Amino acid sequence: MWYLLRAWALGWASELTALIWLAVAFVAAVVEVSLPHFGFAFVGAGAIVAATAAFFGFSPQVQLGSFVVVMTLSLALLRSRLLTRIGGRGLPTRTEPLIGRQGVVTHDIDPTIGTGRINVGGEDWAARSTETIATGTTVRVVGADGIVLEVSRT
Repeated sequence: MWYLLRAWALGWASELTALIWLAVAFVAAVVEVSLPHFGFAFVGAGAIVAATAAFFGFSPQVQLGSFVVVMTLSLALLRSRLLTRIGGRGLPTRTEPLIGRQGVVTHDIDPTIGTGRINVGGEDWAARSTETIATGTTVRVVGADGIVLEVSRT
């Protein structure tokens, strides 16, 4: 009699624990969909593995251990790959296509006070350089810092 009661209680506890882990996985999935950043998906994966361990009657220590191991390994091994594959390069800047192009200085570039303007492809841009460059000089765009173009003499 006691054996049957004990078996019933252990079966009920493992099912309840499995449902709790599945609830954790569901909440993690909802958070991941709401705030996508590839963090809570790994919590969900660990919770599903822990729920499987609970369903098969493993101890809470094994469940927690499997949760931590799966979450940590998947986070360490997959997150960066997923971000590069799915995330892409991000938004392109307006200044990227200008790098390497030539322009003409429209206002003297003074590196000490950080002023200067150039015209590249018909557009007026703020510019800076490591050297003083006079108006009318042809320059090459070598980089950009936000919307300020970094130039050098050609």
